[in-house]
Amino acid sequence: MIALATRHLKSLHRRDFVAGAALIDGHWIGGEQRDIVVDPATGDEIADVARCSAADMDRAIAAADRSFGAWRELLPAKRGGILRSWASLMRNYSEDLAVLVTVEQGKPLAEARCEVAYGAGFLEWFAAEGERAYGETIPSHKAGSVLHVRMQPIGVAAAITPWNFPVAMITRKAGAALAAGCPIIVKPAPETPLSALAVARLAEEAGVPRGVVQVLVGDPVVLSTPLLRDTRVRALSFTGSTQVGRLLLEGAAETVKKVSLELGGHAPFLVFDDVDLDKAVKGAMAAKFATSGQDCLAANRIYVQRGVYGAFVETFASAIARLKVGHGLESTTDIGPMTKLSVANKCRAHIDDAAAKGARVISAKQNSRLGPNFVPPTLLSDVTDSMLIAREETFGPVAAVLPFDSEEEVLARANASEMGLAAYVYTDSLRRALRLSESIEYGMVGINTASFTGPPIPFGGWKQSGLGREGSRHGIDEFMELKYICFGDLAA
Repeated sequence: MIALATRHLKSLHRRDFVAGAALIDGHWIGGEQRDIVVDPATGDEIADVARCSAADMDRAIAAADRSFGAWRELLPAKRGGILRSWASLMRNYSEDLAVLVTVEQGKPLAEARCEVAYGAGFLEWFAAEGERAYGETIPSHKAGSVLHVRMQPIGVAAAITPWNFPVAMITRKAGAALAAGCPIIVKPAPETPLSALAVARLAEEAGVPRGVVQVLVGDPVVLSTPLLRDTRVRALSFTGSTQVGRLLLEGAAETVKKVSLELGGHAPFLVFDDVDLDKAVKGAMAAKFATSGQDCLAANRIYVQRGVYGAFVETFASAIARLKVGHGLESTTDIGPMTKLSVANKCRAHIDDAAAKGARVISAKQNSRLGPNFVPPTLLSDVTDSMLIAREETFGPVAAVLPFDSEEEVLARANASEMGLAAYVYTDSLRRALRLSESIEYGMVGINTASFTGPPIPFGGWKQSGLGREGSRHGIDEFMELKYICFGDLAA
């Protein structure tokens, strides 16, 4: 496996993608201190990157503040042209970017390729949305006055991005910020800095001016503290755990920043006995095991109506048993390693807890040569609401199946969570689908589908799954302010 990762990195067309320098104020900074990047499949070192300091972040904030005036004055079509060039470069070097994602994050290479395309799509989407950031004219309530509302860029923005989608979560935030007219400072997850820095190189080559996009890697607390305290940073966008999101929201309150948060999920997947069983199983496989289960959209509680419960579990177990576990660079791999050992250990803790409380455990056999970050795809049947996996997000390839009897019962159980990101409903009853889509307390609902994300959709959750939306026409609003203008005394 060591040779596999090393061979792929050495075959990159863009060897500068692994240089490991941070982008600050238009300069690539090597830094005296370096952080090690490891392949989560093997634990072996694959690269090192510059470890930035609080002083580096202060320089980046000052540079972004200086760049704001010229960037906001650039015509939206010009900003859009740069974003489209950035997307085009991402597509040109998509294979190199995908390899970086796989070797540092662990997901199968085919999924990494999809993520790169997905990420480029956000740049293209917001390139157009920047030209449609319309204001409005309000019918006046005052004689002789004309009332206008304009949308204007909020100022310097910060993005703190996760390790599970290290490319797409940057472009989803940066595309919206840049289209709005805001410079952005990106702090990627320390586990996955290489793909973030590579994307930044392409932004520079696309013509993004000095200081408008900057990427700094280092200790999360050290680098986020200046972002939270500095009044020049007016917007903060974060994707990650609810626990960290609460801390950032508290820290941002001191300077009253505009905060958008895409936080944890605990997605219910509802299967009714009127639906085609094979369709439901196929959907459950996609909703549970994409990104090796390390996805906030992953189905965490699979509720199956009792009339088809036994048949569903049997068919689901057979499908899970066919999944191949291995290094993400191996062409046959369906399930790669967990990016962090703590995630793998949480999966194992959920399995042990469920088994101790009476769940039936059906696990795929794991090759003994695989390291501690690997968790074999596992089915837990006869799960109850008292088990940890029914109360907490697992974030790994462990599928919990719970029986239910009535629509009213399963709706109450699905809603009994402070998470509210995504939910899935499988039924052939249009009336039931409409009822549940209205009553289920989640920001996104897939009816008879596990695939519903993309640049046009407003991605985000209810309750403690987040604030605001990313993507869609609403995503650009997170980086803009409304300005109301009253032209008075026009009669004179």
